[in-house]
Amino acid sequence: MSDANLWLDEVYQGVVRTGFRLKRRVFKGKSPFQTVEVVETAGHGKLLLIDGMTMVSERDEFVYHEMIAHVPLFLHPRPRRVLVIGGGDGGTVREVLRHKTVESCVLVEIDGLVVATSKKYIPKTASALSSRRAQVRIEDGVKFVRETSERFDVVIVDSTEPFGPAKELFGPTFYKDVRRVLTERGIVVSQAGSPFYELGTIKNLMKILKAVFPVADAYTFTNLTYPGGLWAFAYASKGVHPVRHFNSARVKSAQMPLQWYNAEIHAGAFALPEFLRKAVGR
Repeated sequence: MSDANLWLDEVYQGVVRTGFRLKRRVFKGKSPFQTVEVVETAGHGKLLLIDGMTMVSERDEFVYHEMIAHVPLFLHPRPRRVLVIGGGDGGTVREVLRHKTVESCVLVEIDGLVVATSKKYIPKTASALSSRRAQVRIEDGVKFVRETSERFDVVIVDSTEPFGPAKELFGPTFYKDVRRVLTERGIVVSQAGSPFYELGTIKNLMKILKAVFPVADAYTFTNLTYPGGLWAFAYASKGVHPVRHFNSARVKSAQMPLQWYNAEIHAGAFALPEFLRKAVGR
């Protein structure tokens, strides 16, 4: 039996529960959109939770953020302007700005509490938000891509699961607007969920992307804290293929001090298990 004072339990999809040994509760607040919480754990450092779901773990956040950022940025011929929707913890922006060609990274996060909380309590991920190349806009990402006249080489949709304020980030209208704001060789990558627990979400997202973009696929990564261990991203572009057009020499010449992503990981991430290949229609 777990003591509620010592363990934090995360229940996912009503079918699986993950427990984290607690050291202390750091912060809990409620915005107009959701509940934002930070706790310190015995084995995973600080966790950022939104509505009770783990978004960031200091122990393994580098896996998620490196895979969502470096896959598209090492594929685009010369990424200069990047848009990140969601991701108010700042980890994706941090990885984007490792690329010297990037002149501007615009973060559009609907919930200012997520940004403020991350800056104060998880500076490990939020440090790059104060960079002169980063612009932080607290507004609705769906509305932003619908109305903006700006254009981007890469769009990264670093969203929560498809509920609450993130629900529209999984719809066809949103991705038509994303295509509009992308430049000629533009790429979009989106958080897609768990292949084991959210296969329907991934199938639906891939169906939408294939109707909007000439190139659409999925890739995976593994980490410690997300339920099921295996997680997926959706990839789409106006023409850049994620494997055929990948130049591994670019990764090696960049000499970035990364912890997870490398040229071999990039290629391997697109090698999908058979059940997921069928789901994405490959």
